Amino acid sequence: MTAILVVDVGTTGLRAAVVDENLSIRALEYRPCPPTIPAPGLVEFDASDIASKLLDAAHAVMASVDTPIDAVGITNQRASALVWDRATGEPIAPGLGWQDLRTVGDCMVAKAEHGWSLAPNQSVTKISWLLANTPDLDGRDLCAGNIDSWIAWTLSGGASNSKAIHVSDQTNASATINGLRLPDGSGWNEDLCEAFGIPTAILPDVVDSVGIFGSASALPGSPPIASILGDQQASLIGQNCVVPGTAKITFGTGGMLDLCTGLDAPGSVVRHTSGTYPMPMWSRNGELIWGVEGIMLSAGSNVEWLRDDLGLITTSAESHEVASGCDDTDGVMYVPALLGLGTPQWDYGARGTLLGITRGTNRSHVVRAVLEGVADRGADLLEAARADTGIDIQIVRIDGGMSENPTFTQALADATDRAIEVAPVADATTIGAAFMAGLGIGVWSDMSDLDSLWRPSIVVEPHQSGQHASRRSRWREALERSAGWIPELSALDF
Repeated sequence: MTAILVVDVGTTGLRAAVVDENLSIRALEYRPCPPTIPAPGLVEFDASDIASKLLDAAHAVMASVDTPIDAVGITNQRASALVWDRATGEPIAPGLGWQDLRTVGDCMVAKAEHGWSLAPNQSVTKISWLLANTPDLDGRDLCAGNIDSWIAWTLSGGASNSKAIHVSDQTNASATINGLRLPDGSGWNEDLCEAFGIPTAILPDVVDSVGIFGSASALPGSPPIASILGDQQASLIGQNCVVPGTAKITFGTGGMLDLCTGLDAPGSVVRHTSGTYPMPMWSRNGELIWGVEGIMLSAGSNVEWLRDDLGLITTSAESHEVASGCDDTDGVMYVPALLGLGTPQWDYGARGTLLGITRGTNRSHVVRAVLEGVADRGADLLEAARADTGIDIQIVRIDGGMSENPTFTQALADATDRAIEVAPVADATTIGAAFMAGLGIGVWSDMSDLDSLWRPSIVVEPHQSGQHASRRSRWREALERSAGWIPELSALDF
């Protein structure tokens, strides 16, 4: 049996999984590692704790399978930044999570004074802040990077190994898109690095997403590290969306659409007119594959709101059962803008909106309206990607926790008027990273080998094609009602 170890560090927890040659998960270990929120808008993480739990989970899952590990794949949350000492391996300060907003002011100044379009969820201002606000750094040999760099450093032995690697792949390095990387991905933007006080010497070497980058000497047998990918790109590959025109949406806490567009590099890496971003999807043999990404700021968090704050359901899974208690919402509509609206509006001041309530509105109507609202936002992402690229996506593949909810998947099929293929596992990131690691050591020879390995758990067809146009028109009216609720936040433009 081929055995590929995948380590996946997410926003609130990490997984270590062993995947076989059929892309089936044979064993899995999970460790929680939630960020801390010392004050509103500040999100920090303990990189040393992540490293300890990562190694513990990896050792445990390897011990549970009776076969040596052939390769290691890395996938991770993107744009969470940290800086550490190369000699000691110790982080200089808590890392800054991708949701951290302490550098909003820096982004606004960069836009006003230099015309640079930087967002606080990108790494450039986070690394700059860490360097500027940590004392006694003179003379220290530092490394800076995203979580992928920290994982690779940790697995390859860290400070105890002179051959420890400090690398990042194109998908993670470009989480600084419009930032530290040049638009074509060919190198670091030295002018911008200088302006933000970031020496390029502390940044990682940028490598392909697939290849052999070093040995995981911190693990038994020192297997080769053979893939590195950001989580959304790994999910794209894990759902066999590797041909131009294919797309997936991950419905987790938030929602991410990624569409593969191919080899042609975008003319600019600024946000497109309809709110999607050009982004590298993977690179192999020096060849960079591009795509676009659309972002829903809150998806599954709306179900958590129903459960934890309103008490309308006791578990997330119960939302399906409760929503099934009515055939439709009886005119109730919900706009899932708990954190504002991402693609295509990018309105940070929009807020969640419940419309059409009458005396006859009950629990089932509200729960169904929430699920349908998230589905309509998924359709918004699809329409934005089509407007920005000219590609009419025919089949949508989905993963994430909400992909296991039958009411939601049917609502998504109806909202998009497209067939929905549901991934066989909720976290397709693991599958994508495993495939790329296998590609790196020769288990597979080409991306097209995914065709025979992709097996959706179910295909959901739309049931309301005749009502699609009127439904979407009504939805757009609801969006208008939610817009601009907090004008000062709505005025922000990164």
